[in-house]
Amino acid sequence: MIPSPVVAVSRTVWRDGCASQGERTIPEEAPVAMTYNRATHAVMLASPSDLEDFAVGFSLSEGIVQRATDIGELEVVAVPDGIELRMTLDGALLDSLTQRQRRLAGPSGCGLCGLDSLASAIRPAPNVPAGSSFSPDMIQAAMAAMPVAQRLNQQTRAVHAAAFWTPSQGLVALREDVGRHNALDKLAGALARQSIPAASGLLLLTSRVSVEMVQKAANLGAPVIVAVSAPTALAMRVAEAVGITLIGIARQDGFEIFTHPHRIVQDKVKNVA
Repeated sequence: MIPSPVVAVSRTVWRDGCASQGERTIPEEAPVAMTYNRATHAVMLASPSDLEDFAVGFSLSEGIVQRATDIGELEVVAVPDGIELRMTLDGALLDSLTQRQRRLAGPSGCGLCGLDSLASAIRPAPNVPAGSSFSPDMIQAAMAAMPVAQRLNQQTRAVHAAAFWTPSQGLVALREDVGRHNALDKLAGALARQSIPAASGLLLLTSRVSVEMVQKAANLGAPVIVAVSAPTALAMRVAEAVGITLIGIARQDGFEIFTHPHRIVQDKVKNVA
């Protein structure tokens, strides 16, 4: 049986010099194996939810497939030690995967664990399409729409989210996970399975923006990333190189644009130190 993504546990609360007993809902995490033609390619620790999206999104972001339909069959199977996401590939894709096979064991969706060379860590990312322009009000409306849709985080206060927002539809999809990379992979899978182009909206993140998050966004074809935290310097350089508008420190009172500001239409520009 696939475990629930949330678990109620007993705990002791110590506040204001007093102890009390009660329950808290916390997130579950489980070992999730990505298998292709019954051979394990990767094992991630992830929230056991939206696993079909996770399988498709991981396969796309890792370049194992180019489109969701490249995966012939997809089965979610509970096994004694965790969960297997069993996918099948045709001969050409399987041969390509075998040639560059790597093993990784990811603590809570670590995006780079197990890479066998330094060059692999900063692998080339594709240039993103031009996409649309957005106003500052749109950026803030998109981020304001996230909290109410973060059901797992409302229960646990302990998971990340990745979401996609468009001016015409609002919040199109949101996925959550204990790992920020996993949340983004799940979102990528959800968009691919619904044939929703990422160039039409905003990619929203509740986490910091490290380089692998930018690489995944580029593979997704997302021209704009909006995150609640700041990017790393390497993430900023990669975003600049591939044409992504990178926005961080997105809060109720504003945000900061780090790369390619031309997509954000502003009436007034004020220089700040």
